[in-house]
Amino acid sequence: MNLLFIIIGLVLLVAGGDWLLRSAVGLSLRLNIPRMVIGMTVVSFATSAPELIVSVKSALDGFPDIALGNVVGSNIANLGLVLGITVTLSAITVKRGFYKVDWPIMMLASAVLYAFIVPDGILQRWEGGVLFAMLVLFILFMFRNKKEEEEPDELAEIAEKMPGYGRIFIFLLIGGVALWGGSELLIRGAVGMAKHYGVSERVIAVTVVSVGTSIPELAASIMAVIRKEKAISLGNLIGSNIFNILAVLGITAMITPIQAKDERLINSDLYWMLGIALLILPLVLMPKKMQLGRVAGILLLVSYTVFVYLTL
Repeated sequence: MNLLFIIIGLVLLVAGGDWLLRSAVGLSLRLNIPRMVIGMTVVSFATSAPELIVSVKSALDGFPDIALGNVVGSNIANLGLVLGITVTLSAITVKRGFYKVDWPIMMLASAVLYAFIVPDGILQRWEGGVLFAMLVLFILFMFRNKKEEEEPDELAEIAEKMPGYGRIFIFLLIGGVALWGGSELLIRGAVGMAKHYGVSERVIAVTVVSVGTSIPELAASIMAVIRKEKAISLGNLIGSNIFNILAVLGITAMITPIQAKDERLINSDLYWMLGIALLILPLVLMPKKMQLGRVAGILLLVSYTVFVYLTL
């Protein structure tokens, strides 16, 4: 039953996030908000909605390890699992913005999170406020450096078939309800599974829950390879990791402080997140500069497999 709750919860979260994304972008287009603004704010926040809802609700329900483990595990899965599978199937070319902007900002956000939570094991409200302030600065910086034509695929697709106001509000309502219901079932199933197998909530959070909330990125990557289209960019995955730390943990901590009950979240998982993030830089530069291929993909997948094995 717990596994069923998790599966249904993940399905509702993925569907709810998609409905919320489409309704939010559709409404923004109807209101004539510039597409660059929509791409940098509305799309980014909407695609992070499942992680945000799960983290906020689990923290409020008294399961902070799920809130923190979800973000740390998702960041590890985005680079180790999703990127690993993608570049194993098809090599991708990395843009120069990777080592000039994306990777340094991701490492800065990760380092700030490390500095905040390691000393006392708690992410306080004011620390969440600092993370969120960094997010605002990051968005403002990107506004000044991103070109108008660099819009997300989701935005271009929705712009072609822009829904009317009626459908927008229906999708918005359904998406919100699906996200709430999905988070409720996912958290209930995760806690129940942890108790059933006698493991900590942190184990379920950094494996099952985090992979589940990374399903949209994984599905998009695999479909892009199958259709022989441009694979999901490294920048998209790094951007997701940045939003997970600054937006998801920042907003969650501002609502309620997040205390890591399981010390391994800090003593082990956080280091894995930092380690895989650091590993990306040499992989991008060697053996073929500014390209990630099969060798890099296998190394990332092996790293992720080792992480899961040691976690379980």
